[in-house]
Amino acid sequence: MALGRFRLAQRSGRWPWGRLAPEQLPPAPGRKCGGVVRQFRRVTERRVRGGSKMAAPEERELTAEQTERLLQFQDLTGIESMDQCRHTLEQHNWNIEAAVQDRLNEQEGVPSVFNPPPSRPLQVNTADHRIYSYVVSRPQPRGLLGWGYYLIMLPFRFTYYTLLDIFRFAVRFIRPDPRSRVTDPVGDIVSFIHMFEEKYGRIHPVFYQGTYSQALNDAKRELRFLLVYLHGDDHQDSDEFCRNTLCAPEVITLINTRMLFWACSTNKPEGYRVSQALRENTYPFLAMIMLKDRRMTVVGRLEGLIQPDDLINQLTFIMDANQTYLVSERLEREERNQTQVLRQQQDEAYLASLRADQEKERKKKEERERKKRKEEEVQQQKLAEERRRQTLQQEKVRKSECLPPEPHPDDPESVKIIFKLPNDSRVERRFHFSQSLTVIHDFLFSLKESPEKFQIEANFPRRVLPCLPTEEWPNPPTLQEAGLSHTEVLFVQDLTDD
Repeated sequence: MALGRFRLAQRSGRWPWGRLAPEQLPPAPGRKCGGVVRQFRRVTERRVRGGSKMAAPEERELTAEQTERLLQFQDLTGIESMDQCRHTLEQHNWNIEAAVQDRLNEQEGVPSVFNPPPSRPLQVNTADHRIYSYVVSRPQPRGLLGWGYYLIMLPFRFTYYTLLDIFRFAVRFIRPDPRSRVTDPVGDIVSFIHMFEEKYGRIHPVFYQGTYSQALNDAKRELRFLLVYLHGDDHQDSDEFCRNTLCAPEVITLINTRMLFWACSTNKPEGYRVSQALRENTYPFLAMIMLKDRRMTVVGRLEGLIQPDDLINQLTFIMDANQTYLVSERLEREERNQTQVLRQQQDEAYLASLRADQEKERKKKEERERKKRKEEEVQQQKLAEERRRQTLQQEKVRKSECLPPEPHPDDPESVKIIFKLPNDSRVERRFHFSQSLTVIHDFLFSLKESPEKFQIEANFPRRVLPCLPTEEWPNPPTLQEAGLSHTEVLFVQDLTDD
């Protein structure tokens, strides 16, 4: 059962007892500490009675802790030889995890995955904490036997992991993690800050009081480093890290002066969501994020307990190593801003020139339209004048045709009238005493020489003859009623201008 647990730990990348110290590992099943020593003594006695040579003094002198690890390693691996178990543990400095892992690799015919060569280190090693970015691929089997074992086990592995993934999916579907539903991200941040201050005090780095997305946007806009801290409430190192490292004055000064600081508990939905994105392995967990190649990138990861001086050194190294990217991004952003300002100025100048051209074109169009309207008005006036003349001429013809015939000179009731026109010409015609003054007006109106509007005046006495109906004379009088004699001289007064 224990062997199966370590095989699963090998594939998942995690150990069944987390990051416990060797002395914290559980004892072998069915044994207690006293029994461990007694069993080891019995094994030693059997070796002596079997005729084997006595081991060197340093090989027989084991501490109780080493003895416990030796028996645990034997139970986990199933190796019957104590010498082989001890030799393997000594090769790995009594590190049970490394020894068991290499033993499993040896059984499966694959190389060790405990010490893979780093393909591309991101940062420097400081104290016991390393910042690396590995490109890890699944080890391939070696040798004919290894390949045969690998091919035989391949269908079983595929079936096992497929069923395991289906089971996990079904569990997540039936009982989804309540932390996966983020309903109030800002409330999660504020709640964590209050919890932190109640537990560790108010002397701490300035927390960013906003969502993770807002922190990323602000760091991108301001071209600053963003330090993300994920707090594991149940982890044994979280309290010591927060009290002694995160709240150290020199750490607070560095964080507050050179970066934005966002933190949240993984027990909160917002912190759990960020945890799923950053994929931390243990706690405390810190991630340095910055704008690199026009995208927010994780440039450093710190996992596990770390002292203040080491934290300052590593954060400083990360920032110094990536400062050139921020400087380059600032220069590019400044260049883009200058280009944008220049383009905006060019656009404004172009728009101003375009508006000026449009204004000129508008004025020209208005002038053309004004001239066109004036020409149309003149043309309409000419047409109206022409129509008026035609109408006047037709009226003159009609009046002329409607005039009564001129009386005979020998007619005693006839009146000879001489008209003096405004152009100093004279016109003479005879009328009958019984005819109305309207006849005289119609006669003068039918003449080409007569004005369009006129009045007829007599000299002795000087008066205007009422030839047209008025309010005073609705029915114009006859020549006799107007007091005209047999021979009269009348003057035609032009009223067109009036």
